[in-house]
Amino acid sequence: MAEGNSDLITVVLAAGKGTRMGSDLAKVLHRLNGRPLIHHVLETAFALRPRRVIVIVGHQADAVKRALAGWPVEFAVQNEQLGTGHAVQQAVPLLAGESGIVLVLAGDTPLIRRSTLESLIHAHSRNGAAASVLTAHVSDPTGLGRILRDGAGRIDRIVEEKDATAEQRTLREINTSTYCFEPSLLLRALDQLTPENRQGEFYLTDTIEILRRQGSPIADAPAGMPEETVGINTPEHLSEAESRLRERARERPCATGPRDASNQAKKS
Repeated sequence: MAEGNSDLITVVLAAGKGTRMGSDLAKVLHRLNGRPLIHHVLETAFALRPRRVIVIVGHQADAVKRALAGWPVEFAVQNEQLGTGHAVQQAVPLLAGESGIVLVLAGDTPLIRRSTLESLIHAHSRNGAAASVLTAHVSDPTGLGRILRDGAGRIDRIVEEKDATAEQRTLREINTSTYCFEPSLLLRALDQLTPENRQGEFYLTDTIEILRRQGSPIADAPAGMPEETVGINTPEHLSEAESRLRERARERPCATGPRDASNQAKKS
């Protein structure tokens, strides 16, 4: 029997509405190549053989739970969508007392690759980091959080576009909404979040600055291919993702299906 990764807990953010999709359907339930977006994300997550997988649901929570019937996941519920930090706060009771690594994934990034996540986890472990961020350099960073670095090239903080200065908006290194955390330090930082920003939300990105200011080491790793980190926010994004998955299928025709991944996790 294959062993799971006893150090890894994965948290998947899947509570959003996805208003730019032009539908009331929960964003992670929009179908990509015949399957909900979140199935693609979970398939990759389970390929890492985590010890636990927690899915944070909110908008149409019951429908998302039904779509994940058969997947060995736990759920936390975000009744109000008050930001990504607030979303992860809903998983605090499930993370209390845990050790190892918490990997946070966005449920709308179906193109993320296992090898990319493995690189992030390796960087986190190698550096003994409190938190690690998957970054990417993109030609058009519009709408995305920017990575701010200090004079030594280390991550200083992440600034969301609505809170960024004109100069910061020229930066092209972006936050991909994919992170690793040391559990106890994550919980401590979550407790210090405030909604003091233009959106009035609790940003998970603020935990990076909180931990750095407390003297905790922050690591980062670049995405292998920037396009794999793109979140699906519009029908156009969905169409582009479908094209990329078809290209991958031609390169690797024996892809594992969602139920196969779920069954593998049950056996671990």
